[in-house]
Amino acid sequence: MFADGFETRRNLLNFAPNRAKFIRRYRALFAFNRTSLGASLGARPPNIGINGAHFRNGAPMALTDVNIRQAIPSLKPAKLYDSGGLYLLIAPNGSKHWYLKIRIQGKEQKLAFGRYPDVSLKEARAARDEARLEHMRGGDPVQRRRDAKAAITLSAANRFEDVAEEYIRKCEQEDYAEATTKKARWFLELLRPALGKRPIAEIKPHELLAALKKIEARGARESAKRARSFASRVFRYAIATVRAENDPAIMLRGALLAPTVRHQAAITDPAALGDLLHTVDGYLGSPATLYALRIAPHVFVRPSELRRAEWHEFDFEQAVWNIPAGKKKERRAHRLPLSRQVVALLEELAQISGRHGYVFSSLVTKNRPMSENTINAAFRRLGFTSAEVCGHGLRTTASTLLNESGKWSHDAIERALAHKDQNAIRGIYDRGQRWDERVQMAQWWSDYLGELKAGASA
Repeated sequence: MFADGFETRRNLLNFAPNRAKFIRRYRALFAFNRTSLGASLGARPPNIGINGAHFRNGAPMALTDVNIRQAIPSLKPAKLYDSGGLYLLIAPNGSKHWYLKIRIQGKEQKLAFGRYPDVSLKEARAARDEARLEHMRGGDPVQRRRDAKAAITLSAANRFEDVAEEYIRKCEQEDYAEATTKKARWFLELLRPALGKRPIAEIKPHELLAALKKIEARGARESAKRARSFASRVFRYAIATVRAENDPAIMLRGALLAPTVRHQAAITDPAALGDLLHTVDGYLGSPATLYALRIAPHVFVRPSELRRAEWHEFDFEQAVWNIPAGKKKERRAHRLPLSRQVVALLEELAQISGRHGYVFSSLVTKNRPMSENTINAAFRRLGFTSAEVCGHGLRTTASTLLNESGKWSHDAIERALAHKDQNAIRGIYDRGQRWDERVQMAQWWSDYLGELKAGASA
């Protein structure tokens, strides 16, 4: 078979008008024993051997641009060697790439220099000489190249927005409150246009300040302040994960305008509170919203905690609401004693909606809680303005009137509000000691609200 194929190639060559030129191209294409073929045809031995080496008078010679341009791809990758381990790999599709074969610590390694002609023969030789010199001085050019590529890849994954997203996912896995992670994503969106694509380790204080000043210029001083705090947490996370060395947000303390303090609208006058309780009973919206309005003043939890309450969290026998840590801003589980009035209201609602899923479910689907704006919107429908009352303001109402009553310790009130004690040791002690007082306070508070409501209706 080989003999037949060889004879065919010989016949083709004999009929070629320019046999020498045809021989060179044909041998470069099929890379077989050109010396034997040339001798059998009476032609001059070619300069390129079957292993890709170049020869002149039997001695190896360096590559030239002419050799490279005239080299024709074969059916398999072919190598054209230069000197010092440098060679050009010619792929079957015609692409040509430079490589250096170098032995490091007894192991043969390969170092890529780029594509020809983007990298010229002269440039490839210069890169070869540089790599060999580095190796002679005890370096490892192959490992250095790997490290450089890894650094580029790592830098691409270490943009501010990527680290921030990773930090937020970590918070979610640690059961941060939904409102906290949602707000964190909102801060990220505020900072993303200016800092999102920047490598986090390269962000300077003036860059962050410029982004924060844009937020501040819109009149959102509080948002700018909180965005700085969020950015600081992201930078600290980057430092902890070895992707940054400093936190530029720390240097910006005092650089932003102080926010205008605006307290949550709250009713602190007993008579006005009685009028609110009486008016709520006339609400004509959905039962879930009506009972949320009725229960909220008694339990004075955050609106997000109330609307996301689930039936399985309530122990009706013990009259306790066990709020899981994941729903609390403080990320600590919270036990809330329930008065007789609150238990009765929940029992009434259970007769209407059942005891599965969310207590105050959405009108659209029972698989989601009511909207975060539902309670405030209901207050507006009842005629109360945003300057008079809001869902969160009911906590201020309870705190103010409970403290003014003089019947309960400040610690018990703070514990009922789930505020963290600044004194860690005292906080641990009070966690067990204030429960009985809180049970009595919860019942007294509901009785007091009933009296105010009755006074308003009269």
